Amino acid sequence: MDVEIIELGPDRLPEVVDLCGRALDLPEDAAEAPSIVATLADRAAADRPVLRLGAVRGDALVGVLVGSLSARDPRLGHVDLLAVAREERRQGIGGGLLAEAEARLAGLGAAELLLAGNPPQYAWPGIDVRYTPAVCAALRLGYRQDRTAWNMTADLSEGSPALRSTEAAEQRLTGRGVTVRRAEPADLLGLADFARATFGGTWDGELAGSVGRPDAGAHLAERDGEILGFAAYGSSRPSWFGPMGTAPAAEGSGIGGVLLRRCLRDQAAAGVEAAQIGWVGPVPFYSGAAGARIERVFFLFRKELNGQK
Repeated sequence: MDVEIIELGPDRLPEVVDLCGRALDLPEDAAEAPSIVATLADRAAADRPVLRLGAVRGDALVGVLVGSLSARDPRLGHVDLLAVAREERRQGIGGGLLAEAEARLAGLGAAELLLAGNPPQYAWPGIDVRYTPAVCAALRLGYRQDRTAWNMTADLSEGSPALRSTEAAEQRLTGRGVTVRRAEPADLLGLADFARATFGGTWDGELAGSVGRPDAGAHLAERDGEILGFAAYGSSRPSWFGPMGTAPAAEGSGIGGVLLRRCLRDQAAAGVEAAQIGWVGPVPFYSGAAGARIERVFFLFRKELNGQK
C-alpha cells in the first residue's frame, strides 16, 4: 500500500467533505457530506475524544476515518465514518485506516471498537446493508455483528400523510390545557432535564444539537409549565428526525403525532424531500402518524481490542 496514514487537522476538513461527497455511494449520504463531517469530525470533539485519520498519497487525500471514544463509557471506541475514494478501493486502504484506528483508540483506553453510531453525534446507526463491501470487510477483519437497527422514511412531498394538518388535534390539546409550541434556546435546560429524567440515554445531547441550530429545531408540549413531550430534528443531519419522547402519563393523548408532524413540516419547508427517522423504536406509531416505512437497515459490529473484554 503506497499511501501514508496521518492525523488530519481541522484545516483539512474541507478535503474530507470533498472526498465524502465523491466516495459515499448512497446519494442521500453524499448530499449531506458537509453536515456529516461537521458533526462527526468537529462538533463531536466538544464532548468526547475524536480521532481524524487520513490516507494520503503525496498531497492527495484518498481515504478518511473518523473515530471517537464513547462519552458515556470510554472503554468503547467507535468508528463513526470510513470512506475511500472509489478509484482507490480494494488496495487495503480501508483496512489500513481501520487497523490504525484500532491501535490509537486502544492506546486511549478502548477495550472494544464498535462499527456503530456514537450518540449524541452520529450519522448512521451502523453500516447500511447496501454498503455490502463494507459489511464484508468488517467480517473479514474480525468484527462480529451483534445488532441490527433500522430507519424509517417519511415522504415529505405535497399530499403526504406526514404533512397533514395538526390544527384540530392542537385545538383538542388546548382544551385540555396543553400548549404545543416551537422550542427556544431558553427551553433547552428544561428539555434536557426532562429527557434525562424520563428516558435516560443521550437524548439531552441530541436536543442540544437541535434547539437553536441552523437546519435543525424542536417542538414541545407543556401544561402549566410542565413539559409533557418533545420532538426534535436535524441534530446530526438536516434530513434526520429525532429524538422524540412523551411523558408516560401523557401517552395516548395525541401529543406525539402532533409534535412529529410539526417537525416534519419544518423539514419540508426547508427543502427536505424525505425525512429519515433514525434508529427507530415504535414502528407502528411512525407508520400510523406519518405514513413512514422501514427503508434503511444497518448492521452494527464490534471487536475486542488487545484481547480485552
